[in-house]
Amino acid sequence: MDGNRTDDTSGIWKSGRGKGRHRPKGRGLDDHALAEVRALLGETDRRRDLLIEFLHLIQDAYGHLSAAHIRALAEEMRLSQAEIYEVATFYAHFDVVREGETPPPALTIRICDSLACEMAGAAEMRRALEDGLAPAEVRILRAPCMGRCDEAPSAEIGHFHIGHATAEKVVATIHSGEREPYLPGHQSFLEYRAQGGYRTLRLLRAAGDWEDVQEKLVEAGLRGLGGAGFPSGKKWGFVRANPGPRYLAVNGDEGEPGTFKDRIHLEREPHMFFEGMLISAWAVEAERCYLYMRDEYPAVRAILRQEIAALEAAGIVERGYIEMRRGAGAYICGEESAMIESIEGKRGIPRHRPPYVAQVGLFGQPTLVNNVETLYWVARIARFGPEVLNTVEHNGRTGLRNYSVSGRVKRPGVYLLPAGSSITDIIEAAGGMVEGHVFKAFQPGGPSSGILPASLSDVPLDFDTLQAHGTFIGSAAVVVLSDKDSIREAALNMLRFFEDESCGQCTPCRVGCEKAVKLMQAETWDRALLEELATTMVDASICGLGQAAPNPFLLTMKHFPEEI
Repeated sequence: MDGNRTDDTSGIWKSGRGKGRHRPKGRGLDDHALAEVRALLGETDRRRDLLIEFLHLIQDAYGHLSAAHIRALAEEMRLSQAEIYEVATFYAHFDVVREGETPPPALTIRICDSLACEMAGAAEMRRALEDGLAPAEVRILRAPCMGRCDEAPSAEIGHFHIGHATAEKVVATIHSGEREPYLPGHQSFLEYRAQGGYRTLRLLRAAGDWEDVQEKLVEAGLRGLGGAGFPSGKKWGFVRANPGPRYLAVNGDEGEPGTFKDRIHLEREPHMFFEGMLISAWAVEAERCYLYMRDEYPAVRAILRQEIAALEAAGIVERGYIEMRRGAGAYICGEESAMIESIEGKRGIPRHRPPYVAQVGLFGQPTLVNNVETLYWVARIARFGPEVLNTVEHNGRTGLRNYSVSGRVKRPGVYLLPAGSSITDIIEAAGGMVEGHVFKAFQPGGPSSGILPASLSDVPLDFDTLQAHGTFIGSAAVVVLSDKDSIREAALNMLRFFEDESCGQCTPCRVGCEKAVKLMQAETWDRALLEELATTMVDASICGLGQAAPNPFLLTMKHFPEEI
């Protein structure tokens, strides 16, 4: 070819006779968008597992993900646009805007529509705001549980949460310009260390025996407190039985409506959790710790970033040993394998098992997964002995439980009570019923556990005590309902949540939740069809979401037949 040619054929994609193109097929690269993405990413390695973190950077900076930015990010990460698009559209907190579409307004208000907030008037507040605000200037979205059930109803503008929200308070916040989270006072690294913190970790690292510590966990009776209840003392051995490198992943995505105990722990005593995490990492010889924290907790993430820096400065961990990852609004990522997929920068789709994550977890390596509260108790048991749990007895049960309590009680909040506490004990701890309300029913452990009647008020709310009643304690997210509440409507609220949050991977869950919502909206429920649907969902769903989703309508039909 003549190197001196002057005709404008540069960039021609096809040669020879016929019609040529001056650029490849597909969306062209916008140099301005590429410069913006590069400025946001800075010097960070363009690793595949950081995709969701990069999407957050763009979303936070521009309020949406434009087609041009997705194209630029694909160029930077050497990924296909389709791969980025499928990840971005999986998560509720990313706003993907196609070419020619209008971006969302600069201001978005999220209003929680989960059970405790709906009972407190969230729907009425949402309608008042929709009637009073211009949709071209303000977007109002229904949002699943924000983990602030103790101050229901809850709303969020930017990263600023409004507790006990009203339409007037929301409008005032709009005008105030508050958009960043309020950071509550918490125990600092220096305060924790002054009280003996990290001494146990130091001694174990110097000359400790991981099996001795594991035996203490077994003796204490510690079980996983994220909902599954697996004996925590057995996990270390399972993970260590597999060749490394090994990892530790912390499940901080407590998205079960009604649950907010992990938030309270981290807002008050983050270092008790950190020491438990580092003891567990030492026990399984973890190469790195990954802390997956839900996007709805911006204040917690700010506290953790601050205290991780303090741990690095003190030499307790090397820089980068603890990596915090930010969720993006997907309840399914509370399932451990879906969380691992999300940490790897993918859609939060639960994996088929076996193999289990203790064998093949993060990046294909053995991984120890625990939730926040479990690791908090690991530190306390290692430091003070198994007696902190196994010497507490009540109603024939042993140990302590943190109950997240909301609904028709005077003082919603997190209460540390004996594990054998009944709903009567829990309501009493929360100040009793709100004036003018008579106790009628309760959710014992999140919507997955369904609704039980007040007649079961003497049943201990603990592991293994509720199976006989067709349910389980789960994350101990207790919502109290009164004679002024419709159990039928409460169950429908729960199923709508599952319908929204199903990842869509398996048909029994995806279609089953949608079908259940339609059946439950009928004037009279078709019991036989709902029971048949429940059997299919329980037997054939891949993960716990679809398997537990029928509980609200099954228990409503069993205990409240007069309402359906």
